[in-house]
Amino acid sequence: MKRIIATFGAFVLVMTLCITAAAAKADFSGTWILDKSKSEGLPPGMDQTMTVVHTDDKLSLETKLITPEGEQVVADSYMLDGKEAEFTPKTPGGQAGKGKRTAKWAADGNGIEVNENSTFESPEGSVNVQMTRTWMLSADGKTLKIDIAVDGPNGKQQVKRTFIKK
Repeated sequence: MKRIIATFGAFVLVMTLCITAAAAKADFSGTWILDKSKSEGLPPGMDQTMTVVHTDDKLSLETKLITPEGEQVVADSYMLDGKEAEFTPKTPGGQAGKGKRTAKWAADGNGIEVNENSTFESPEGSVNVQMTRTWMLSADGKTLKIDIAVDGPNGKQQVKRTFIKK
């Protein structure tokens, strides 16, 4: 009987540890510096620094973009609950549009998936842009990869950005 109780106790302990490990999710908090040598599809002369505050299912980020045209700081946030939310997208030139976004955890908890559908008004009429961002954090938490797929008026584009934690 003692043997059965001990075996059952060990089983419960192992299952608890497995469930706890599976429930652990990435923490994206920190300052991230763009590693241009490991990134693809970047505009010439662009540099980027991203500061992320990650609390529960909310990511708040401030992105500093430096291009030959100057410096731009963009603030944004994602709710990682999988629910559709409205947001105000902006073009690189600063034009505001209307958008809907869904952000959720990747199945393994080491990343997030963000899907956006945005509409901008132009002299030729409405322009629709669909964007998908996939964030993946390395096991050691020091490298963040963001894959971006854009489908808009200029066709489909792929961008891969690799960031190193400062």
